[in-house]
Amino acid sequence: QVQLVESGGGMVQTGGSLRLSCAASGRTFSSVIMGWFRQSPGKEREFVAAIGWSRDSTDYVDSVKGRFTISRDNAKNTVYLQMNSLKPEDTAVYFCAAAPQGHWRDLRYLYWGQGTQVTVSS
Repeated sequence: QVQLVESGGGMVQTGGSLRLSCAASGRTFSSVIMGWFRQSPGKEREFVAAIGWSRDSTDYVDSVKGRFTISRDNAKNTVYLQMNSLKPEDTAVYFCAAAPQGHWRDLRYLYWGQGTQVTVSS
């Protein structure tokens, strides 16, 4: 059974940092595209970042470019999202996803985690 488990969420003040982790189990994900999405109350789930099997291949939504960094450790089957200079508008539940069935910015991923809450206070 494939599982994605996020951790690292919490509450920080504006300008603070958090590092989210997504641990995958049930299969090897070293050759699988991984993504991070987020959803705020009353809003649709949106793309945040993605990383290909090659660590050099990354993509970010414009609102987080220069502040967030996605990375992966294939030996640990884990993907990370380092979030710096956090803003109140970054407050959301953050979801890890694996194996997109279309473009990696789309929501059509095969596997999803349960999400981890990130709250940024002003």
